[in-house]
Amino acid sequence: MGIALLIGGVVVTESVFAIPGVGRLVVDSVQRHDYPVIQSVLLISAGVYVLINLMIDLSYRLFDPRIKY
Repeated sequence: MGIALLIGGVVVTESVFAIPGVGRLVVDSVQRHDYPVIQSVLLISAGVYVLINLMIDLSYRLFDPRIKY
């Protein structure tokens, strides 16, 4: 749900400032039924999400030495 809101915000921002980007790419791909582009954008965004969560979880050790893995 959060990713959909982010993409929606990106589309509005790109439309207002006439900047070509990922949001417009996703919307155009959905309208043209371009499934490989949609799948790749979702896969990359999911991978980035997982990596950021992993880095945050590992950084807990730096900020609180009581945490042990």
